[in-house]
Amino acid sequence: MKPRDNMIRLRQFKVAEKHRQVMQLETMIAEFDRMASELDAQITTEEKKAGISDTSHFAYPTFAKAARTRRDNLEVSIRDLKQQKDSAETELLEAESELQKAERLEVREARGAEIQNAPAPHGKAMIG
Repeated sequence: MKPRDNMIRLRQFKVAEKHRQVMQLETMIAEFDRMASELDAQITTEEKKAGISDTSHFAYPTFAKAARTRRDNLEVSIRDLKQQKDSAETELLEAESELQKAERLEVREARGAEIQNAPAPHGKAMIG
Protein backbone atom coordinates (compact mmCIF):
# COMPACT_ATOMS: atom_id res chain seq x y z
CA MET A 1 0.00 0.00 0.00
CA LYS A 2 1.35 3.38 -1.01
CA PRO A 3 1.67 6.29 1.41
CA ARG A 4 -0.83 8.21 -0.73
CA ASP A 5 -3.40 5.46 -0.21
CA ASN A 6 -2.98 5.84 3.54
CA MET A 7 -3.37 9.60 3.24
CA ILE A 8 -6.56 9.24 1.21
CA ARG A 9 -7.98 6.67 3.64
CA LEU A 10 -7.15 8.97 6.54
CA ARG A 11 -8.91 11.86 4.81
CA GLN A 12 -11.93 9.65 4.04
CA PHE A 13 -12.09 8.62 7.70
CA LYS A 14 -11.89 12.27 8.77
CA VAL A 15 -14.74 13.22 6.40
CA ALA A 16 -16.87 10.33 7.66
CA GLU A 17 -16.17 11.26 11.28
CA LYS A 18 -17.08 14.94 10.73
CA HIS A 19 -20.24 13.92 8.87
CA ARG A 20 -21.19 11.63 11.77
CA GLN A 21 -20.54 14.48 14.22
CA VAL A 22 -22.80 16.86 12.27
CA MET A 23 -25.55 14.24 12.14
CA GLN A 24 -25.31 13.62 15.90
CA LEU A 25 -25.55 17.33 16.61
CA GLU A 26 -28.59 17.64 14.33
CA THR A 27 -30.22 14.72 16.13
CA MET A 28 -29.55 16.27 19.53
CA ILE A 29 -30.92 19.64 18.40
CA ALA A 30 -34.10 18.00 17.10
CA GLU A 31 -34.52 16.03 20.33
CA PHE A 32 -34.01 19.11 22.49
CA ASP A 33 -36.50 21.06 20.32
CA ARG A 34 -39.05 18.27 20.81
CA MET A 35 -38.48 18.27 24.57
CA ALA A 36 -38.82 22.07 24.73
CA SER A 37 -42.11 21.87 22.82
CA GLU A 38 -43.43 19.26 25.24
CA LEU A 39 -42.44 21.47 28.16
CA ASP A 40 -44.24 24.41 26.54
CA ALA A 41 -47.39 22.30 26.28
CA GLN A 42 -47.07 21.25 29.95
CA ILE A 43 -46.55 24.86 31.02
CA THR A 44 -49.64 25.96 29.13
CA THR A 45 -51.70 23.14 30.66
CA GLU A 46 -50.57 24.01 34.19
CA GLU A 47 -51.28 27.70 33.67
CA LYS A 48 -54.78 26.93 32.38
CA LYS A 49 -55.47 24.64 35.34
CA ALA A 50 -54.34 27.29 37.81
CA GLY A 51 -55.83 30.17 35.86
CA ILE A 52 -52.59 32.10 36.38
CA SER A 53 -50.09 32.89 33.64
CA ASP A 54 -48.18 35.65 35.40
CA THR A 55 -44.87 34.12 36.52
CA SER A 56 -44.42 36.75 39.23
CA HIS A 57 -47.80 35.93 40.84
CA PHE A 58 -47.40 34.33 44.29
CA ALA A 59 -49.73 31.43 43.35
CA TYR A 60 -48.07 30.62 40.02
CA PRO A 61 -47.82 26.82 39.75
CA THR A 62 -44.51 25.43 40.98
CA PHE A 63 -44.51 22.74 38.29
CA ALA A 64 -44.93 25.39 35.56
CA LYS A 65 -42.09 27.42 37.06
CA ALA A 66 -39.79 24.36 37.10
CA ALA A 67 -40.83 23.42 33.55
CA ARG A 68 -40.04 26.96 32.38
CA THR A 69 -36.57 26.71 33.90
CA ARG A 70 -35.95 23.36 32.19
CA ARG A 71 -37.25 24.73 28.88
CA ASP A 72 -35.03 27.81 29.15
CA ASN A 73 -32.01 25.59 29.88
CA LEU A 74 -32.84 23.47 26.84
CA GLU A 75 -33.03 26.58 24.66
CA VAL A 76 -29.57 27.65 25.84
CA SER A 77 -28.30 24.16 25.06
CA ILE A 78 -29.91 24.29 21.62
CA ARG A 79 -28.13 27.56 20.84
CA ASP A 80 -24.81 26.05 21.96
CA LEU A 81 -25.39 22.93 19.88
CA LYS A 82 -26.22 25.02 16.82
CA GLN A 83 -22.92 26.85 17.20
CA GLN A 84 -21.11 23.52 17.54
CA LYS A 85 -22.94 22.24 14.45
CA ASP A 86 -21.90 25.30 12.45
CA SER A 87 -18.29 24.71 13.45
CA ALA A 88 -18.54 21.01 12.64
CA GLU A 89 -20.05 21.79 9.21
CA THR A 90 -17.14 24.14 8.49
CA GLU A 91 -14.67 21.44 9.54
CA LEU A 92 -16.55 18.93 7.35
CA LEU A 93 -16.23 21.19 4.32
CA GLU A 94 -12.51 21.61 4.99
CA ALA A 95 -12.06 17.84 5.37
CA GLU A 96 -13.95 17.22 2.11
CA SER A 97 -11.75 19.76 0.36
CA GLU A 98 -8.59 18.06 1.67
CA LEU A 99 -9.91 14.69 0.50
CA GLN A 100 -10.63 16.03 -2.98
CA LYS A 101 -7.14 17.49 -3.21
CA ALA A 102 -5.57 14.19 -2.13
CA GLU A 103 -7.68 12.26 -4.65
CA ARG A 104 -6.75 14.64 -7.48
CA LEU A 105 -3.09 14.32 -6.55
CA GLU A 106 -3.38 10.52 -6.63
CA VAL A 107 -4.96 10.66 -10.10
CA ARG A 108 -2.20 12.97 -11.35
CA GLU A 109 0.49 10.70 -9.97
CA ALA A 110 -1.17 7.63 -11.49
CA ARG A 111 -1.24 9.34 -14.90
CA GLY A 112 2.41 10.31 -14.52
CA ALA A 113 3.33 6.71 -13.69
CA GLU A 114 1.42 5.48 -16.76
CA ILE A 115 3.31 7.88 -19.00
CA GLN A 116 6.67 6.85 -17.52
CA ASN A 117 5.87 3.15 -17.88
CA ALA A 118 4.50 3.43 -21.42
CA PRO A 119 6.65 1.70 -24.05
CA ALA A 120 8.54 3.88 -26.48
CA PRO A 121 6.92 4.05 -29.93
CA HIS A 122 8.53 1.86 -32.60
CA GLY A 123 9.29 3.07 -36.05
CA LYS A 124 10.81 6.12 -37.59
CA ALA A 125 10.56 9.41 -35.88
CA MET A 126 9.74 12.40 -37.96
CA ILE A 127 11.67 15.54 -37.39
CA GLY A 128 10.60 18.71 -38.78
